[in-house]
Amino acid sequence: MRRLTSILWLLMVGLCLPSSIGAADKKVNPVRVYGRIKIVESFADFKVKSVSSFSDLQVKVVTSLPGVGEWMIVDSFPDFTVKLVDSFPDFTVEFKNGVPRPAK
Repeated sequence: MRRLTSILWLLMVGLCLPSSIGAADKKVNPVRVYGRIKIVESFADFKVKSVSSFSDLQVKVVTSLPGVGEWMIVDSFPDFTVKLVDSFPDFTVEFKNGVPRPAK
């Protein structure tokens, strides 16, 4: 009985440990978020706040062949899904007409 209890305890600790380590190390690199983007209300890959200055990434909205820093807004088959929020974003974006680049 004691051996079974020890095995169950180790199993529970082992299942909880990876999730707590991964949550602390999660850091978003906004430069890698480009391509076909779908704006959703729930279950998004990233939470994004649109700002007019001091952004993490400057984005150019395009209609075809998106590259780095360019977002093509789509309704189906997205590369990433994004939810626009007002508080607690993963990163901030500034929509620009010129050349997109990471903000400094």
